[in-house]
Amino acid sequence: MSNKKYCVFQVAGGLGKNIAATAVAQVIKRSYPDRELVCVVSWPELWANLPFVYRVFPLGNTSYFHDEYIDDRDTLIFAQEPYFTTSHINKTHKLVESWCAMYGLEYQGEQPKLKINIEQKKAIRNFYEPKLEGKPFLLLHTNGGLFTNERPYCWSRDMPIEVATKVAQHFAKDHFVMQITRPKSPKIEVDGVFVRNEQLSNTELCGLLELTDKRLLIDSSLQHAAAAFSLPSTVLWNATSSVIFGHDLHDNIQAKPKPVKPLPGSYLFDYQFDANENEFPYEEDDLDDLYDVDQIIASLEAQAR
Repeated sequence: MSNKKYCVFQVAGGLGKNIAATAVAQVIKRSYPDRELVCVVSWPELWANLPFVYRVFPLGNTSYFHDEYIDDRDTLIFAQEPYFTTSHINKTHKLVESWCAMYGLEYQGEQPKLKINIEQKKAIRNFYEPKLEGKPFLLLHTNGGLFTNERPYCWSRDMPIEVATKVAQHFAKDHFVMQITRPKSPKIEVDGVFVRNEQLSNTELCGLLELTDKRLLIDSSLQHAAAAFSLPSTVLWNATSSVIFGHDLHDNIQAKPKPVKPLPGSYLFDYQFDANENEFPYEEDDLDDLYDVDQIIASLEAQAR
């Protein structure tokens, strides 16, 4: 048997969940400091620079992994799914807290962590800084989820284009305003707004946050990344819950209350992530004031970098 001891931490799911999981990884490493932490994740790019991680493998690309880290080794496995814990389903605890409790780990307030190395930062700065022209940088992340998603708008999590447009109009004169979206999603049609709707590397997508002065985000990867960089942001919420997926350093703004609607297809969760049209809870008149735009603008004005 090898003298080395390991913890193997598996993370499936989306980019945001992977970023949130870096907090759990820190708890595992703190709890077992004498063991090397090996992570098998669905989005490995952002794990590579983390100092508390020994090795990173993409899910599905783990050649000889059993021979190297499991067979005849002293290894602890952390591979359960936190979404099916009671505290997560009942929306009583943050995802990371439920994740740690599931493994019997003591959570001590660890937050997600990302590290962009010097060369990566240089490449990001070289592309974006000339566009800023000395103006403060406002980033609007309007549409999230998988880049390949054919659905142009996900009502349960995406930002209404009307809200994004009003915010852009307010700040465009004095700020460099950039929209992050997907190719088939609505674009902000305001002069001077820089729209990026092509696929970015995860390093660029998250790393550009470090250049921003203000951030208007949704329940997607960048609100987790902003927390990982300790960048307070304004985050809009609709059908998903800031109680379990949000971060306390952000200003989390909820859409207007939903009329009572039956959810016959729901089992352990209420609304689905992919915005099933059958679950849409609003009437047409509700769409004009789904969010309080004045509240959003005030939040951004007060936002400290």
